[in-house]
Amino acid sequence: MRGALITMRCGCGESGKASYGELWECPECHRLWDTKQIPAEQYWGIMRDMRRLRLVAMGVALAIAAAGLVLALLVGGQFVIVAMMVVAFWFIWFMPYWRRRVRAQVRQLPTWRLDPK
Repeated sequence: MRGALITMRCGCGESGKASYGELWECPECHRLWDTKQIPAEQYWGIMRDMRRLRLVAMGVALAIAAAGLVLALLVGGQFVIVAMMVVAFWFIWFMPYWRRRVRAQVRQLPTWRLDPK
């Protein structure tokens, strides 16, 4: 399982990104920052939560697509209006709700203060 990149900001003002477990060297002052200082259980817990949120969105989309396929095969051409209503539901109601939920969860994520090597 690959994790998200971690953004680090050096005291000199530079910032960069590195994967968990990697070292990042500030290009300006050449300090080394070790991402292993972040507790592994917290980091991977966050990655699991973010993956679960993505899977929820994909699961709902697949369920809607499967139901739409069955209805399209059973009903035929009259299903076009219902399909447009389902797509409107997806883009107008579900995805904004899902994005708000993800953003709220991201705002509550912890931040870590790393010490340079």
